[in-house]
Amino acid sequence: MRAVIQRVSEASVTVDGQVVGAIGQGLLVLLGVGHDDSEQTAEKLWSKLARLRIFEDEAGKTNLSLADVGGQLLVVSQFTLYASCKKGNRPSFTDAGAPDEANRLYEWFANRARADVPVVQTGCFGAYMDVALVNDGPFTIVLDTDQL
Repeated sequence: MRAVIQRVSEASVTVDGQVVGAIGQGLLVLLGVGHDDSEQTAEKLWSKLARLRIFEDEAGKTNLSLADVGGQLLVVSQFTLYASCKKGNRPSFTDAGAPDEANRLYEWFANRARADVPVVQTGCFGAYMDVALVNDGPFTIVLDTDQL
């Protein structure tokens, strides 16, 4: 799995003109599922993400996790995180997971997060989505479970 994690003061996702998910302070997670990913992979990613100390404490140091600040989470599926641009100029997405399995793991990840985070919102898997955010910092981290 791959995730682009952005610390936000607010974020939302809109499908066909309707807001389907919105949060205040917290994390926007763009989540890509690869063809070799599993529930164990999703757990590994969530375990790291949930404990990331990327929010500032009273001294201005990044010592606080999402739970420490009572932050919210918006998870948006993003198969394009598996784009390969090695050949030519048109990206290939052959490393992305098959849609049915990718959707299952995306939903599994969001539900797993709900066990720890009171407010978890999602986009709509496979839909054309408009994602809006105010990146706090800006603070953006890329996690790849192959490198954790």
